[in-house]
Amino acid sequence: MPGNDLALLIEAAREAGRIATAYVGGPLEVQDKAGGAGPVTAADLAVNAMLAEQLRSARPGYGWLSEESEDTTARLAADRVFIVDPIDGTRSFIEGNHNWAHSLAVAQGGVVVAAAIYLPMRDKLYAAAAGEGATLNGLPIRATGRADLVGASILASKPNYAPEHWRDGHVPEVARAFRPSLAYRLSLVAEGRYDAMMTLRPSWEWDIAAGDLILREAGAMTSDRRAAPLRFNNPVPMVDGVLAANPVLHGALHAALAG
Repeated sequence: MPGNDLALLIEAAREAGRIATAYVGGPLEVQDKAGGAGPVTAADLAVNAMLAEQLRSARPGYGWLSEESEDTTARLAADRVFIVDPIDGTRSFIEGNHNWAHSLAVAQGGVVVAAAIYLPMRDKLYAAAAGEGATLNGLPIRATGRADLVGASILASKPNYAPEHWRDGHVPEVARAFRPSLAYRLSLVAEGRYDAMMTLRPSWEWDIAAGDLILREAGAMTSDRRAAPLRFNNPVPMVDGVLAANPVLHGALHAALAG
């Protein structure tokens, strides 16, 4: 891995945490982004500015994709690209909830090869590099081995359980849970705290890129809602939903969904 991208991401994620937590309890200067894209705070922008400077100066040949930066086609020609969400879960950040995260990834040829997700208010740093396993605060983590969909614990928002999403309208009996941050949901499955996660609507790459690798390195299978492999650095940086669980449970989950 060129120059140890994972170490670079971890250092940047911790600095992001220092910047963001300095805003907690103070003025956030909340603005609404154009097109109903949600709120952004002074903390989001400060973290984004630091990440852009620190990461791009360290790897000037890499492309750049961030929720808080204007996107350009230049990244499409890059062999490697940073995919970052300065603060995933901005609404939680505004509300004073601790379940927000910094999500940082490097993708090569459409596949994530280094990733870090950091929740500074919970002191949880998830990390992975391709072929090297996944860790939480430096210790190995592993997805659960549960095979039965009935009774499985699944992280998903309420609309995902609408009958029209499920084969013959039958919603399986599962233990439902939710966290606002997609990056945190993915990480919790990688950690083995929950059996699976799903989101059936189109998802921005910056929300899920880091979690994709952390899950795969923790033994889970990731895909879009139709079981196709996730690919990143797309011209429109979105994927068609996300399913994540160990391979057996992933198959059961996908089979239960409507085509």
